[in-house]
Amino acid sequence: MPFPNSSDLSPSSFILASIPGMEAAHFWVAIPLCSVYIMAVAGNCAVLFIVKMEPSLHVPMYFFLCMLAAIDLALSTSTVPRVLAFYWFNTREISFSACLVQMFFIHTLSAIESTILLAMAVDRYVAICHPLRHAAILTNAATVKIGLAAMARGVLFFLPLPLLLLPLPFCSSRVLSHSFCLHQDVMNLACANTTPSVVYGLIAILLVMGLDALLICLSYLLILKAVLRLASWKERLKVFSTCVAHVCVVLAFYVPLIGLSVVHRFGKDLAPLVHITMGNIYILVPTMVNPIIYGVRTKQIQRRILNLIHIYNN
Repeated sequence: MPFPNSSDLSPSSFILASIPGMEAAHFWVAIPLCSVYIMAVAGNCAVLFIVKMEPSLHVPMYFFLCMLAAIDLALSTSTVPRVLAFYWFNTREISFSACLVQMFFIHTLSAIESTILLAMAVDRYVAICHPLRHAAILTNAATVKIGLAAMARGVLFFLPLPLLLLPLPFCSSRVLSHSFCLHQDVMNLACANTTPSVVYGLIAILLVMGLDALLICLSYLLILKAVLRLASWKERLKVFSTCVAHVCVVLAFYVPLIGLSVVHRFGKDLAPLVHITMGNIYILVPTMVNPIIYGVRTKQIQRRILNLIHIYNN
């Protein structure tokens, strides 16, 4: 089936980007994407199930991990099935309204995840620097309130992004740079002044992801300062090892985010394959590796997984 070109589009739709030169191999390209998606769904569902079933994990750190797993499930499910439909069934055209909805979910869920990562960093700071006050500060009620605040923050900051694009006219060329819709990508196709969208998008990113990253770094500077006060290296390594999983998850989230932002801002002359690859990494890698990281670093999760495998084999 031939792909549509820009002139074939309805007045309110876009063309999703394909991998240049590999249009005939889309069926095979989608198989690893589908495999990663299945791993992400299975891993995050396993985290939710294990935390629910393991009483020793009913503490704020793992409640935050459940929130992270739920966000990753929603983020991957709001994008990957549409990408797979494009690769397997050549449904390359996406309506303007569906594109805005997908954009809203991607950016809002990313903002919520950033806030939860900050909450997890604060949890580690309180647990290490003020252990006697940890249970009093981070109660279950406080954890729920933080989750609700993270959700409200993400919606309030990123709901204006699609609303700012809604009244804009778009050029005849409506080919996106990714296989899904992102604000910067859609905005670049507008045939009008996009200064309000540019300014607001930058402000939202700085006040949410930028501020969260700064506060996470500050939390770990304070944690490092407290760890270095301990008498022996053995004690220092033991205490800091409780933060390793969270540090890896933070890097898995922010490194692709920064890379994608840099590609959008300064990589207009880069090959289309770079844009597509960075977009897929941003969507798929964190959602897949987060449960793996915590599965490797948490003995209770490892034990419960081994028990499930043992029961299945019997």
